[in-house]
Amino acid sequence: MQSYTIGQAARLLGVSPDTARRWADAGRVATHRDESGRRLIDGRDLAAFSIEVGQSGPGEEDAPYTSARNAFPGIVTAVKLGDVAAQVEIQAGPHRLVSLLTREAVEELGLEVGMQATARVKSTSVHIDRT
Repeated sequence: MQSYTIGQAARLLGVSPDTARRWADAGRVATHRDESGRRLIDGRDLAAFSIEVGQSGPGEEDAPYTSARNAFPGIVTAVKLGDVAAQVEIQAGPHRLVSLLTREAVEELGLEVGMQATARVKSTSVHIDRT
């Protein structure tokens, strides 16, 4: 299973490394140390925690005033395989993205819960809200 440093986890969660470190210090997400003493977060633990963070949503002070970009780096939180099709969920900071694709594509990419992935969106109709 892939593990993530505090900095990598922070980027995937859409927060600063200091915030991710405080969450780890408070026990909100479990960490372990590697041979060199770096704190790491197991991919499955980070996937579960990213869902929790995403469901809580940004606070008023964290609300962005910009349009979302077309690339959403995040962590795979679910993979559901059918005979031909598959459904993959990615938590990218506060954004939960769900994609339907072929089972073959999922297998070729080796997608599994806890790994890093980027969802890319192309649309002819994009709505922008200022909050």
